[in-house]
Amino acid sequence: MEAPSFAYSASSSSLLSLRKTPPSSLRLSRFSNTKHRNFSVRASSSGDSVVTLLDYGAGNVRSVRNAIRFLGFEIKDVQTPQDILNASRLVFPGVGAFAAAMEVLSKTGMDEALCSYIEKDRPFLGICLGLQLLFESSEENGPVKGLGLIPGTVGRFDSSNGFRVPHIGWNALQITKDSGILDDVGNHHVYFVHSYRAMPSDDNNEWISSTCDYGDKFIASIRRGNVHAVQFHPEKSGDVGLSILRRFLNPKSNMTKKPGEGKASKLAKRVIACLDVRANDKGDLVVTKGDQYDVREHTNENEVRNLGKPVDLAGQYYKDGADEVSFLNITGFRDFPLGDLPMLQVLRYTSENVFVPLTVGGGIRDFTDSTGRYYSSLEVASEYFRSGADKISIGSDAVYAAEEYLRTGVKTGKTSLEQISRVYGNQAVVVSIDPRRVYVKDPNDVQLKTVRVSNPGPNGEEYAWYQCTVNGGREGRPIGAYELAKAVEELGAGEILLNCIDCDGQGKGFDVDLIKLISDSVSIPVIASSGAGAPAHFSEVFNKTNASAALAAGIFHRKEVPIQSVKEHLLKAGIEVRL
Repeated sequence: MEAPSFAYSASSSSLLSLRKTPPSSLRLSRFSNTKHRNFSVRASSSGDSVVTLLDYGAGNVRSVRNAIRFLGFEIKDVQTPQDILNASRLVFPGVGAFAAAMEVLSKTGMDEALCSYIEKDRPFLGICLGLQLLFESSEENGPVKGLGLIPGTVGRFDSSNGFRVPHIGWNALQITKDSGILDDVGNHHVYFVHSYRAMPSDDNNEWISSTCDYGDKFIASIRRGNVHAVQFHPEKSGDVGLSILRRFLNPKSNMTKKPGEGKASKLAKRVIACLDVRANDKGDLVVTKGDQYDVREHTNENEVRNLGKPVDLAGQYYKDGADEVSFLNITGFRDFPLGDLPMLQVLRYTSENVFVPLTVGGGIRDFTDSTGRYYSSLEVASEYFRSGADKISIGSDAVYAAEEYLRTGVKTGKTSLEQISRVYGNQAVVVSIDPRRVYVKDPNDVQLKTVRVSNPGPNGEEYAWYQCTVNGGREGRPIGAYELAKAVEELGAGEILLNCIDCDGQGKGFDVDLIKLISDSVSIPVIASSGAGAPAHFSEVFNKTNASAALAAGIFHRKEVPIQSVKEHLLKAGIEVRL
């Protein structure tokens, strides 16, 4: 959401439309550059089923579109400032950097139209940055002037108190007044992903409809009359989020499906379902699962292990209560990902009916295709975002970037990690680390960070370092997981997905030694992965480490352990989860 540059936007009509055009020119081309000083206000003649959407070309707005359409409404895109003033209801899903968004709004005349529309108490819903822009200013690469409708300054979370930044995950709301659209939230969690927030004060107290606690109490939503805005993402908050959108879009509707009773009180630990996706030998895209990264059956045919269809499984996991769904294109390291049309279609179809965060990874790096056409990693990531991804996961390319950074001490700004983080915000970038244990008798035998292991090595070794790998675990690199994690945090990663080749597919539990080492060493969220075989493994990793989330694949695919069983176990263990 917050990034120090214009968000990258290219036409989504086809892959051939990807162009090496500066992001700002792409963004501004959506609107007329003429300032509109005299606006006329009239009701929309399009009918009550039409929602006007202000999409200025940043990040994953497909999710908002899909949620609105899922609820039975049509969408009219804003092309001119007059479109804002003609709207019967306006949704502004702000994504990207505060300064970049304000520049677009100012240069296109949208800022004056927005202020005029809101000041006339017209139906408005701002989401995430769409809330922050209503304030007077932001400290993000600033101070930067905002729309100035609400008193206050948007500032960054303080990570010095032990809270991880970005604030990613499902947190509880404290509703402070009649909010209308929040009537069905009750004690439920909603999904946040942001590094900056607005704080309550006497000057803006009359606007506040709910707050959230994360280190400090910050503004989670505002309401004045018909004007609403939320810091969280209703389009990614499951049934609860859909009920919020429905109440805004049709305040007079009778809710046919209301969320059940919740028990939210603080930030929940996340349970993530992961789908390793690749083409089988027949060319069909399937969900598979490795045994220490080997995804082929040990049969005469040696076929790719097939555990189901990606879109169907993702939809089922959403219904089962997964807090996020992660797609890993496990052959993306050797293939051209933008040539993988089925994978892009998987994202598009999944995002139509799955309203929790979607992450996709595999092969996100610079490419030159068979025709000699160059594609930057930013273009690759942009196509994933436009296809429905909320976060992208970088693997091998992040290892190479970290190695170069540690060697030179220079941030070039040209690596995939830095570029995507700068444009889309660090909360949109996950770095996937694939290490394996290397046992040593004495920690002084290596210059890399070692840890005393709970289970000694084959020759009684009491220490190990974790060697990072690339190319799907096939090649070891001279860098440890600790060194890599520290480096990618500095380069702009917002989250770490921490795998372990030794534990993959074994079902004996997560590598707690590794996860504790990394989660204690960085201030960004860490996702524990590899080794889950029972609900108790999830409570163990949450009790013994500072992991923010835990991910599993095989036990869910094979229906050995239902997601709901994991959550019920965690709840009984006193660990906050989203129900």
